Amino acid sequence: MAVDTGVVTHSEAGAAYDARAWQRAFELYDGSPDLDARDLDRFAVSAMLLGRTDDYFAIRERAYHQMLGEGDDVEAATAALWIGTHKMAQGEFGAGGGWIARAARLVTKLDPGSRLWGYLLMAKAFGALSEGDLDRAISMCAEASAIGRQYQDPDLTSLALHQEGQFLLEGGRTDEGLACLDEAMVAVSGGELSPMVTGIVYCGVITGCWCVYELRRAQEWTTAMTAWCDAQPDLVNFTGECKVRRAELKQLQGAWSAALEELAGVTSADVDSWAAGCAAYVRGDLDRLQGAFDAAEEGFAEAAGLGYEPQPGLALLRLARGSSQAAAAMMYRSLAETTDVGKRIEVLFAATEIMLAVGEKEEAAKAVVELATLSARNRSPIVTALHQQALAALQIAEDSPEAALAPLRSALATWVLIPAPYQEARTRVLLAAACRALGDRESGDRELDRAKTMFVDLGATPDVTRLIGGVGGLSPRELEVLRLVATGATNKDIAAQLVLSERTVDRHVSNIFAKLGVSTRAAATARAFDRQLI
Repeated sequence: MAVDTGVVTHSEAGAAYDARAWQRAFELYDGSPDLDARDLDRFAVSAMLLGRTDDYFAIRERAYHQMLGEGDDVEAATAALWIGTHKMAQGEFGAGGGWIARAARLVTKLDPGSRLWGYLLMAKAFGALSEGDLDRAISMCAEASAIGRQYQDPDLTSLALHQEGQFLLEGGRTDEGLACLDEAMVAVSGGELSPMVTGIVYCGVITGCWCVYELRRAQEWTTAMTAWCDAQPDLVNFTGECKVRRAELKQLQGAWSAALEELAGVTSADVDSWAAGCAAYVRGDLDRLQGAFDAAEEGFAEAAGLGYEPQPGLALLRLARGSSQAAAAMMYRSLAETTDVGKRIEVLFAATEIMLAVGEKEEAAKAVVELATLSARNRSPIVTALHQQALAALQIAEDSPEAALAPLRSALATWVLIPAPYQEARTRVLLAAACRALGDRESGDRELDRAKTMFVDLGATPDVTRLIGGVGGLSPRELEVLRLVATGATNKDIAAQLVLSERTVDRHVSNIFAKLGVSTRAAATARAFDRQLI
């Protein structure tokens, strides 16, 4: 058998790389002697795209030491910067900082305005962020993108822009942040970026859009990323996150079975532990919504084992299973530690429901106020609708059903437009509670009928059960009494209809108030509809 020479193998490896045949490229580079800086870079990128993270770092370290030994400070610094930047992005700030310091010693030998200064600034921005200096991190990324433009380096420019955009979004500067993300995507759409940077920018931009619930952009770029991934059969890295994002969009839009199909191939065996953890969480949440509570427990446990925080889904599962105090305890803890804007919005919305369920109206009000702040800051229709829905639930619980109507109508319009059928149905249940509390039973019945149909179509079994008579902690007799209370009947009327003594009805009403955490008949009616007990 003829043995390829190094030169021929290098050429074949380069051709495989250009054809995006990552496995073939990796194998050819792995078997080639005397790789130069360009070969080592492509070798490392092939490993990264195949999800071979350990190999990626090993190849970059090999490149660093080899280039340093050859006196090529530029290429040695480049390898060190990639190692440092990737480790910092993974949260390994100590190791990442050490490699960036190595790179900095080499970069300082170059002109202050050199191209590598831009990469160094971008890498150091992660360090500034870890120290809590968000403004400095934003400034460093802006300077790095300017250097990228100066040297006509699209990789540097787009990397810095997308990172600046994410930092701006984190700081509440939504319009500026989205503008940076859009500009970063111009180069991606034009095919101007290297393969690894393309994947990094795609994922970063989509994550940024989800952070502020800018789903129009998220859907647009997720579709584009799907096409990019599908064109590379060997691709492993980035594909998990792409599937998870598609599943999240489908969950929101009511295509729950399709969402589960997307998640089927994203497991703990994937290289991307974040994607695997998020996939387990989304699966658990879908199982919760469909009443498969044991499967939901397993999904949330798997997510936690992969380092993905299983809230607020786990707390909502506890509430659905009747452990309301455990759910509230989880929410108190989650509210105390959740800082990511997108996740915090989700937690605050769930906290409103859970705190109202345990009668903690003041805590629910705090969550609603913070949701209002985030809604005003992000100006996302979805965040606004979530705030309006939470506000209305609070107003109904506080015996102000008339005040709940306007925010509910506004939220409903958003959910219909998206469409987001589950949230639409939940909003209609609240509308029914408000209408009935104001004496408009016909309108309330109409909203409940529509909500029930939507829940059935979705397969939202727990919600259907609650609508047709799930007890929610009440005994069957208490549920009967509550239904009559909701019609406006007095205790004397109820006693006559159920052939009970007034004293027995008084006791039932007192127990209902205690279990629902309310003190008036109007509040009991509203709470019952809010929790979908009647």
